[in-house]
Amino acid sequence: MKYSLKNGKEINFDHTYIMGIINVTPDSFYPGSRIDRDRLIDTVSQMIKDGAEIIDVGGESTRPGAQEVSLEEELNRVVPAIEIIKNNFDIIVSVDTYKSKVAEESLKLGADIINDISAFRFDENMVNIAKKYDCPVILMHMKGTPRNMQQNPFYEDTIGEIIKFLKERIEFSKKHGVEKIIIDPGIGFGKRLIDNLLILKHIDEFKKLGYPVLVGASRKSMIGMILDLPVEERLEGTLAITAYSVMKDVDIIRVHDVKENYRVVKVIEAIKNAVG
Repeated sequence: MKYSLKNGKEINFDHTYIMGIINVTPDSFYPGSRIDRDRLIDTVSQMIKDGAEIIDVGGESTRPGAQEVSLEEELNRVVPAIEIIKNNFDIIVSVDTYKSKVAEESLKLGADIINDISAFRFDENMVNIAKKYDCPVILMHMKGTPRNMQQNPFYEDTIGEIIKFLKERIEFSKKHGVEKIIIDPGIGFGKRLIDNLLILKHIDEFKKLGYPVLVGASRKSMIGMILDLPVEERLEGTLAITAYSVMKDVDIIRVHDVKENYRVVKVIEAIKNAVG
């Protein structure tokens, strides 16, 4: 499977892509991912050198309990960042937003992918923007909203319920003319520790939906719960999930620490691809 982008590039899902996280926010859960505009070029340049093939730019924190950011504020954060990146680097860029106006202004400046944590639910016009620009869209599962998603989430059948949701969102997307779909089971978004563990254990079930799968577990609280460590000390736990995900043929890994995750991916892929 491969997705064509409007700039002539393609995403060929023949290996695990590293997506580097750029948060132009003051309050993302991991301080190391918060990038101000003055450091943007150096940070993106280093990510690309370290092996990132996609840069994901977000202007609103979606950590548990996060408050919404106004449209104007998000535009002021994201659009200049997208413009700077596209003017200086030949790299695939995704825009992490659920607001159609932010997505459209970013796509006008050359962004390639929409990463919508709401899977087209929070802004009814988003699906129209995705169709208009014929861009790949990441559809994520989330129970509730960032403000309330971790207030006692519960599932009778974790995997079954998430897959049912994703199937419905896929059908909605296709009905509206959006075909270039990437699915994200939403680790940490309205999930208990056991739910996150089950998602990873049964990631093959998501692959059966027939679309590329993204895993975003970098430095998240599930790692902190397992190891009893703060966010600054969760790199090794992240790398363990990355290694497992590559073994399971996950298509995109969304991470803060590009260099370390890239090295893990390269070694695991070398083992997987060995012939003899």
